[in-house]
Amino acid sequence: MLDGGRVAAVGSRDATRKAVAAVAGRARVLNASGRWVLPGLIDEHVHANALADARAILQSGATSVRSGSSSFYQDVALAALPNWAPGLSPRMVPAGLFISPELGDSLLADPDLAPLATLSGGVKETTDLAYLTRVNIKRGAEVIKTRANPRAGLPEQDPRELVYNHEQLSAVVKAAKGAGVLCHTYSAEGIDGAVRAGVRSIEHGVFVSEQTISEMARRGTYFTPTMDAITSMAASANPILAARGKEYTPILQAAVRAAQEAGVTIVAGTDSFGTDVTPIGTEARLLAEAGLSPLEALRSATVHAARLLGWNETAGRLVRGSFADAIVVDADPLASASALEKVSAVVAQGALVRNGL
Repeated sequence: MLDGGRVAAVGSRDATRKAVAAVAGRARVLNASGRWVLPGLIDEHVHANALADARAILQSGATSVRSGSSSFYQDVALAALPNWAPGLSPRMVPAGLFISPELGDSLLADPDLAPLATLSGGVKETTDLAYLTRVNIKRGAEVIKTRANPRAGLPEQDPRELVYNHEQLSAVVKAAKGAGVLCHTYSAEGIDGAVRAGVRSIEHGVFVSEQTISEMARRGTYFTPTMDAITSMAASANPILAARGKEYTPILQAAVRAAQEAGVTIVAGTDSFGTDVTPIGTEARLLAEAGLSPLEALRSATVHAARLLGWNETAGRLVRGSFADAIVVDADPLASASALEKVSAVVAQGALVRNGL
């Protein structure tokens, strides 16, 4: 039973009968008979810039998300919405602006960023990286997103080129002052530098080395492989992207297996952008196809993901006092991770946002 934005009672019918009777006059009943009720899923890597993006994420079954950056601090505003309008946006940990050499029009997001417009080579010096990080924190970013390499999804960029080295990434981590840093990176050198700099999680991480995986396990660095973002390139009409997708997919799958065996915590993140949302259940299925058990695939989008957000007591599980976030699926998720793609109903912050029951 969900009440007041929290789980008020959970368990058997007998165990919850008294609590259910207390709200009988004002409760809405969902009949999930024959289905499976799960905590709302968590997507550890999204780019939401509008209300339509937030709605699409919720419809997919992700009731909590970690932002992978936004253009003009839209994620900071979206993070405030659940307190005022339950069910309008997922619970969000905002990242603010991408800590990257070229800010483009994002320089207009805050007058304090105007000094960075004078930099001829972009934001690369450690003092400038620290400054941009501090502006992000000041504006409400709760995590910081930076990079070690360019994007794989742009054919004109080389995703193995080094953008920021260990020293530069260390400056970002230090300036973040405890806010977790997620780092977009592909190359072995870039991943290793990011891990040694102290980032909280590695995003993508295709060419991670065995040595770096061991270091991630030692440090407790999380791994967000963003499987769909990588594997989907294989179907691209662009020959460069298609070739990357075909090359990278088996390498990333092997990295996921190696990380799992080494004890690295793997979390699910779709790298969805705007309303082009990959369901978080699809990401869980792809992680299972890479080698995770259905249980570990489920944990990657629930308890493991909640721990990364610092919400391990309130998100990713249905216990008394936890968030009133839940989904209903049509099949057993412990039999097959693909069950997480078959979402019939979504409750976010106690509000019913999707009902296909």
